[in-house]
Amino acid sequence: MKLKLLLIPTLCLSLAGCVTVGPDYKQPLAPKADVSGIAGAAAQEEGRRASISKQDLVSWWTVFNDPMLSELIQEALQGNLDVREARAKVREARAQLTISRAGLFPSVDATGSYQQTRAITSYNANDEAIRAENTYYSAGFDATWEIDIFGGTRRGVEAAQADIQSQQASLESVWVSMAGEVAQTYVAIRSYQQRLAVAENNLKAQADTLEILEARQNAGLSDELDVQQARYNLEKSRSTIPTLRSGLERSYNALAVLVGKMPGQLQKRLEKAQAIPRAPFSVVLKIPADTLRQRPDIRMAERALAAQSARIGVATADLYPKFYLIGSIGLESMKSSKLFNADSNVWSILPSITWPIFRAGSIRANIEVQNAKQEQLAAQYDKAVLVAVKEIRNSLTAFNQEQQRLAALTAAVDAAQKAADIAQDKYRQGLVNFNDVLDAQRSLFSYDDQRITSQEAITGDIISLYKALGGGWQHMRTEATQQATPAAPKTVQVSGKLARQ
Repeated sequence: MKLKLLLIPTLCLSLAGCVTVGPDYKQPLAPKADVSGIAGAAAQEEGRRASISKQDLVSWWTVFNDPMLSELIQEALQGNLDVREARAKVREARAQLTISRAGLFPSVDATGSYQQTRAITSYNANDEAIRAENTYYSAGFDATWEIDIFGGTRRGVEAAQADIQSQQASLESVWVSMAGEVAQTYVAIRSYQQRLAVAENNLKAQADTLEILEARQNAGLSDELDVQQARYNLEKSRSTIPTLRSGLERSYNALAVLVGKMPGQLQKRLEKAQAIPRAPFSVVLKIPADTLRQRPDIRMAERALAAQSARIGVATADLYPKFYLIGSIGLESMKSSKLFNADSNVWSILPSITWPIFRAGSIRANIEVQNAKQEQLAAQYDKAVLVAVKEIRNSLTAFNQEQQRLAALTAAVDAAQKAADIAQDKYRQGLVNFNDVLDAQRSLFSYDDQRITSQEAITGDIISLYKALGGGWQHMRTEATQQATPAAPKTVQVSGKLARQ
């Protein structure tokens, strides 16, 4: 009899793991980003070329050689609230994996009870009461095990593992976006500071001009029209400064939130004006071939697709019978002193099976639901790939074209400065009227301001390019998260479609 009882779990163990229903996941392949021809023939002929290496992507902000920027990004890694939330989601996914894995093992509960009963009965003619008291002790273990013969539980574990990897990629995607936002906001602060400096210098020059004109008027060498024209030009320039200061304050506050600090805490650290960070190269012509494979959002979409593929197997397993092994072992006695005697041993074992026969089509409908969800995620993956290529090409195009714009604006500033100097000299000689001086001053201020915003745009385009390439996510990796990261695809192809069962 004991031999037969031992054969039951042995047979169940031999059957478990033999069949895994549902489709086996096939990883979709990411394409290369074709950026040929974006740099333009002129830039290539001038030899202004540089390549973005994998190492550049790891800590891309260091190419700007700005210690303050690097410091702020590292602070954001620890203090940003979106990063903190994403970390919590990774921990949630890991705990969920533990729950899913628990289904592969028996569940065991310890039991114990004490029972005392008293019964009063009457059996004789005199109606004398007969009292009886009984005491009952028991202790033991109950175990239940669903034997995963068709792999439904294993598919659930597979889905949970992919969910961890998807959440890890989501955390890295948040970090990539956050690092880019910190850098963009920091650049905006430096741009506002430079624009304020230009506006204040221009205001001072116009105030000096107004003072000279007022002196000339008092000496009878100039009329009031020139003075009033100089005054409204001065006040118009003055009106631009409050707008620039408001923009600077907004950027300070936005950066504080990004690094997880209270708005108002960064002004002292950043109040000293510095130049806009600039990268040491002019035109990017080469990008690593496997760049898109490293983008966290693409890996997140791919892992979500893998998890959903496994959930098809979980739903499919409901079509097949489920095997259970229920057993208990313990001690029972009417006296506590004899509870641990050999004669008090009791045990039971009960193999069982359940097989859904009629569910009004709900099981197959659920399988179709999971297949439809898989198709949705496949479309989302393909879209993520296309968006990634679009962002890379847009950023690279904007970066290269903005450099041409900056060169033109720099030349315009030089010309405007010379024109302003000439106009001033000729006005003093009485060869031109004051309108020519005003036009020259307005043009100089306008072109100088545009030159600064163009420098900001170039640096912003570089940051956008690194962000589009998925740079910086490696900083989120730790020894604990490396095991949860999916391997990179070996080949490239645009496809999110999976093989059906």
